[in-house]
Amino acid sequence: MNYLVAILGILVVFGLTYAASNDRKSIRYRPLVVMVLLQALLAFALLHTGIGEFLIGGFASVFERLLAYAQEGINFVFGGIANEGQAPFFLNVLLPIVFISALIGILQYSKILPFIIRYIGLVLSKINGMGKLESYNAVASAILGQSEVFISVKKQIGLLPKQRLYTLCASAMSTVSMSIVGAYMTMINPRYVVTALVLNLFGGFIIASIINPYTVSKEEDILEVQEEEKQSFFEMLGEYIMDGFKVAITVAAMLIGFVALIAVINGIFSGIIGISFQELLGYLFAPFAFLMGVPWSEAVPAGSIMATKMVANEFVAMLDLGKLTDLSARTVGIISVFLVSFANFSSIGIIAGAVKGLHEKQGNVVARFGLKLLYGATLVSVLSATIAGLFL
Repeated sequence: MNYLVAILGILVVFGLTYAASNDRKSIRYRPLVVMVLLQALLAFALLHTGIGEFLIGGFASVFERLLAYAQEGINFVFGGIANEGQAPFFLNVLLPIVFISALIGILQYSKILPFIIRYIGLVLSKINGMGKLESYNAVASAILGQSEVFISVKKQIGLLPKQRLYTLCASAMSTVSMSIVGAYMTMINPRYVVTALVLNLFGGFIIASIINPYTVSKEEDILEVQEEEKQSFFEMLGEYIMDGFKVAITVAAMLIGFVALIAVINGIFSGIIGISFQELLGYLFAPFAFLMGVPWSEAVPAGSIMATKMVANEFVAMLDLGKLTDLSARTVGIISVFLVSFANFSSIGIIAGAVKGLHEKQGNVVARFGLKLLYGATLVSVLSATIAGLFL
């Protein structure tokens, strides 16, 4: 039964994507089939084999150690503020982003990350049938973040047609930056974080290839990555530390605002119609939760979490998921995979603003297809969660 529902879910995702396609005649089906099969094989390997368990365990243990090191700096500055036995969200989940950001800066400065990103991107371009720039951007987005990644390709931003620009932005919204992966792992099971990171990478190409099909000529398929302005090691380190702190503060501010607003809206809806706004959205998203593999008896609360992620952000949704203790392990796994992406309304503004800061005209183009961007990125999350559900 689970397999039949999953197949139906995948068909619905493809149907909804096909309905929004810009040019259905140009869709190339062979790369799509290859990438869907790759997703299924990778999901099976990560969730259902000893090798996958070992790899995820190793990845999680690295981040566990990094978070422990980060805690040394946090305790030095904020020691004594937290009550004994308590774990304030800002101190334990958000502030470690500062340390992870510093490490990313060191790897970037030492040319290790650019080398990895470039050559993984080149391999991916052979699989997905897209350009080298699109493949580079997808890998870079998963490491550098949805706004920072555009800086590395700023020389080419102004030269890109709308179709290629859409794919770059879709990749940025469908993935998450490595600097906040550790924060996710403190809120949901690391195995689902790693699985989502891998599946979303291919899912972004799959959905973009249907919504926005195009071909790139050899003359156009040039990857020219912008080198970072030459800085001394400590200038770079200070910049990345401050960038990490800005991310932590921004996420904290967004959480304060969104959690408070959702509480107000829930109160208004509960007073007027007897159910909260999140419960109402839960009914709207319940069919999608069911198609992802969630049992119908749990589809409404699961749908509520999905809606919260899209309306607010993944952090708010992960916090709410942690409060639902009566969901089955399978449902928690499927919804956890769905939550690991930047597919929400606020990301439209973040991505459009990042591009506009580099090229005003192209930033306006991104703003115009912003809703279609969110539509596609949400379908990427649904596809990843559906495929992961096959092996949970």
